[in-house]
Amino acid sequence: MRVLPDTSVIIDGRFRRFLSEKKIDTILLDEAVIAEIEHQAGIGKTSGESGLEELKKIKELSRKKNIEIEYVGERPPLSRLKDIDDIIRSSAYDNNAVLVTGDMIQKTIAEIKSIPVEYIPGKRDIKMSIEDFFDEDTMSVHLKDGVNVIAKKGTPKNIYFEKKDRILNENELNEISIDIIERAKRDRDCFIELDEHGAVIVQLREYRIAITKPPFSDRFEITAVRPVRKVSLEEYNLSEKLKKRLKNAEGILVAGSPGAGKSTFVQALAEYYKDQDKIVKTMEKPRDLQVSPEITQYTSLGGSMEKTADILLLVRPDFTIFDEMRKTSDFLIFADMRLAGVGMVGVVHASKTIDAIQRFIGRIELGIIPQIIDTIIYIDKGDIEQVFSLEYTVKVPYGMSEADLTRPVIEVRDFEKNTLEYEIYSYGEQVVVMPVRKRSIKPPKNISHELKKVVRGDFDVEMINNKKAVIYVDADEIPRIIGRKGKNIDMLEKRLGVSIDVREREIRDIPVDIKKTKSYYTLETPVKDEVLDFYLGTSFFLTAHANKKGRVKIKKSSELGKTLKKALDSETPIYAVLSENSM
Repeated sequence: MRVLPDTSVIIDGRFRRFLSEKKIDTILLDEAVIAEIEHQAGIGKTSGESGLEELKKIKELSRKKNIEIEYVGERPPLSRLKDIDDIIRSSAYDNNAVLVTGDMIQKTIAEIKSIPVEYIPGKRDIKMSIEDFFDEDTMSVHLKDGVNVIAKKGTPKNIYFEKKDRILNENELNEISIDIIERAKRDRDCFIELDEHGAVIVQLREYRIAITKPPFSDRFEITAVRPVRKVSLEEYNLSEKLKKRLKNAEGILVAGSPGAGKSTFVQALAEYYKDQDKIVKTMEKPRDLQVSPEITQYTSLGGSMEKTADILLLVRPDFTIFDEMRKTSDFLIFADMRLAGVGMVGVVHASKTIDAIQRFIGRIELGIIPQIIDTIIYIDKGDIEQVFSLEYTVKVPYGMSEADLTRPVIEVRDFEKNTLEYEIYSYGEQVVVMPVRKRSIKPPKNISHELKKVVRGDFDVEMINNKKAVIYVDADEIPRIIGRKGKNIDMLEKRLGVSIDVREREIRDIPVDIKKTKSYYTLETPVKDEVLDFYLGTSFFLTAHANKKGRVKIKKSSELGKTLKKALDSETPIYAVLSENSM
């Protein structure tokens, strides 16, 4: 029998196995096949290098089995290699040979053209696969030529490294890499995301695999990563306030350091939105999120995420998960899609929560940032460490006192505590990201004493320094404190010897959840380790320190307990605010 193989069966060893099992008289090797393998090897593709090794082994086997090899056809120019399948079919027909292929499309076209064809399914005999190095606790494995195999195990909360007594050589790593690449070509749930000179990125089902070799890396190396487990959003023990926020938020950033658990969280968030009957898509390169089939995963179209975004704007999903935003173009795409009305969840690397916003500054106009981002979730060791919310206002920035310094300011607040953490604003040509710290300077008693004579309601005092104070009062109190032409405030400043800036007092309610036991009521708040003022409706109830879990206990038999019971029975709303004593 005369046979003519195409590249699909040569590069992974299938044709060599076919020769061992069948009685073959003559092997016809088309010059187009050799040119294609040579081209792939020349640009550093693993498939090309594997193909060259296989051609040498085929020649050795043909000598042992006394099989004749003939070289047919003419070497095509590089521009014609895209037509290689048609060239090979024509060559098999012209030379009265059986075409041997592992490509189903090639097989079908050959049959339509009445060309004899032998189809070999994609199956290889391999000594080891990448899965052999994983067990149920393994997060990633690191295989390098001449170095002990290293496995990273545990969970994001508890990571440890295990060095194995096994050292792989280059040939063994090459065998594993060929198996990975060929399986990625055959399996519809696997993808070759990048194939460059010295580097290949493959998504092999749940495994994200990077294959590198010289000249890109100093030695042959394979790194494979997989998620240890899939979790639901409920397992993150979100507060009711945050759950409500996630339902309404449409510009979310999920930040954290590499390996902190960002992808695990956004997978859970994607599933949550899907279960809320939302249309959810993803933008990933590589596509490594483990999500339900209902959630379509897109990669870059023709190497461009801009083209992917164009498609998504036509599809109009309710939410899009944009994984691993790094380049300036990624942030511009995120902003463009968000402004077009698409709910966006972006994943960024950051060592602190505020750093996630810093990635947008200088790339996006400052005033647009709050329209693009409303919530930032920082993940550390698999848990939600901190949540920020963004608001846009016009005010005198923190630390300044002159009214003519009023400007647009982005307020970055701790979402659970409702405390102002940062202010972002333009100062000259610079963008300032200013931390808002609690001042250690306590207001002198004479200031509070004098203010009680002037202010009818509640007030807060913040000392900027020993000679400057900011007074926060209700809006209707401000005109009376300042007085006509500033007369009252001038007199107050002279008496106290302090420059005073009067601003509107902003009261932010902290939600309170009541838990009952046999002997106690427990007031649970999202604010931890702070002094809080609790209110029953509009009436003050008590001042208490919420412990590290955000809880305050009240004995049922006490007077406070009896008062609280009456409020609960009458369904009086209960809330808290940060106390002056916490400042």
